[in-house]
Amino acid sequence: MPSLPPALSASSSGSPSDASITPAALLRASPLSALEARILLTHVLGWRPTQLITRADEALDAASVERYRALEARRVAGEPVAQLVGAREFFGLDFEVTPHVLIPRPETELLVETALTALEGLSRPRVLDLGTGTGAIAVAIASMRPDAQVHALDRSTDALAVATRNAARLLDAKRPGGAVLLSQSDWYATLDAALRFDVIVSNPPYIASGDPHLSEGDLRFEPRGALTDEADGLSAIRAIIAGAPARLAANGVLWIEHGYDQAEAVRALLIAQGFAQVRSERDLAGIERISGGQFPG
Repeated sequence: MPSLPPALSASSSGSPSDASITPAALLRASPLSALEARILLTHVLGWRPTQLITRADEALDAASVERYRALEARRVAGEPVAQLVGAREFFGLDFEVTPHVLIPRPETELLVETALTALEGLSRPRVLDLGTGTGAIAVAIASMRPDAQVHALDRSTDALAVATRNAARLLDAKRPGGAVLLSQSDWYATLDAALRFDVIVSNPPYIASGDPHLSEGDLRFEPRGALTDEADGLSAIRAIIAGAPARLAANGVLWIEHGYDQAEAVRALLIAQGFAQVRSERDLAGIERISGGQFPG
């Protein structure tokens, strides 16, 4: 873990006094990456990123410097930037993030893109997002397909509160498909049995319980229940696949995000459950990130 630099103060050799600390000085002294330091500083100052250039030599007030240094120290200790600033961009939308939800990640955008492709040509389609967390997947789909009727489930009431705020803030209240319908549920448990969906998507907990990544990096600060099934990493995926046929419309599709080494196992589960056209899609890193298929109707 890197150590914090000496405070920029009159007593620090070669450093300005607190009364004349500038954005440029703070960024130069930061132990963080340039990108992370800029994100935290713009958050504290309420500035646009370009203002760190145009106002680089402007003296900052002591309170702003103190707030920035506090966030910097927390980041050095490992807290995720998204939690420190309370937001993360996903699919062009700015989502609220709290410690109660998984931080949306760029690779999950593949799940949204693939779902949107599956919805092409369908009028007023129905979409189900299982384990919605921040609501990122459901809200992104709803924003791109205003006519879609989107349902989103999560077992965590804290996560649902975050998703509710994100949906209300990011979506047009007058969208033809109506508001995203958010409900508490352990996968399909409380879902109306009569509902059928054209597309079901999910980014479930898929990290095996003994995986060392759970005790490393940002994952240490995210809700464990959103990361691991406390088993082999496939138990949630098995439940989702097993329950999907009874919830899909004729020729509906299911797409699931999974771990870098789970694609073959997930394809086998889909085939065993009777899905057709089963395949996996690779993310920008070339990793088989999602797998899915169509259930014949």
